[in-house]
Amino acid sequence: MDVIRTENLCKRYGQFVALRDVNLRVAAGCRFGFLGPNGAGKTTTIRILLGLLRASSGQARVLDQDVWIRGPRLRQQVGYLPGDVRFYSHLTGRQTLDYFAGVRRADCRAEIRRLSSALDLDLDRRVRAYSRGMKQKLGLIQALMHRPQLVILDEPTIGLDPLIREVLYDEIRRVTDDGRTVLFSSHTLSEVEELCEQVAILRNGRLIEQEQIAVLRRRAVRRVDVQFGRGPAIGNPPPALKITQQSEQSLRGTWTGPAGDLLKWLASQNVTDVNIAPPDLEDLFLAYYTDTGPEGRA
Repeated sequence: MDVIRTENLCKRYGQFVALRDVNLRVAAGCRFGFLGPNGAGKTTTIRILLGLLRASSGQARVLDQDVWIRGPRLRQQVGYLPGDVRFYSHLTGRQTLDYFAGVRRADCRAEIRRLSSALDLDLDRRVRAYSRGMKQKLGLIQALMHRPQLVILDEPTIGLDPLIREVLYDEIRRVTDDGRTVLFSSHTLSEVEELCEQVAILRNGRLIEQEQIAVLRRRAVRRVDVQFGRGPAIGNPPPALKITQQSEQSLRGTWTGPAGDLLKWLASQNVTDVNIAPPDLEDLFLAYYTDTGPEGRA
């Protein structure tokens, strides 16, 4: 079952097209990464999915409900952390969470206690006294405390220290271990690679890729450094080895795809040392952000 499904989703502001024919699929129970540079259309897409913004054309369904028609009811079933979270500054953290629980008509006291302890947040201070990181923690608690079927987190690690970031990663895994779903928007490629099973990449309002992380790893570049002993000249390397630097006794380059052919060729050479780095997804992702995508695709 798809928790999120869009069909030819478009959003226009006059002559400016913010989204163009976006067809997004997010299956139940997965951790889904949503990537793209600033201005790509990620936040616009999220606002449409929450029923906060009306699409110019196309369709969007979340939890098998039309997002515009069923928006208020749908938002009770979704946990959302916006990219720029704001709260009433005169309330304490506890009063803020009680307010959200009341709006949702849910008893969240047990989860509030657990999450505030895990994230190390003092709920009895007023929000005006909170740092940026503390406000982010409060936003995360309000998004998670009612155990929603879908959690949408827009840049959730902003302002968090490394230890709390790891706690958040554990909480995200806990959500999907329960069969619930997380849509995770981020600019940090390493955390998407660590956390997510699938990723969609948006650029200039277009969905240019949606794929399993495991498949992208097979496409990603490995960096190769080889040292050769004295002897016969280096034989012809396989075509998939793109050489960037070479001398009589060394070779440096990149390799894309399964490593079997590379290892077979290396075994036939007089190799004294070799270093084959793990697949580098960051290079692959960054290629999608440029005018020419991976393997020359526009």
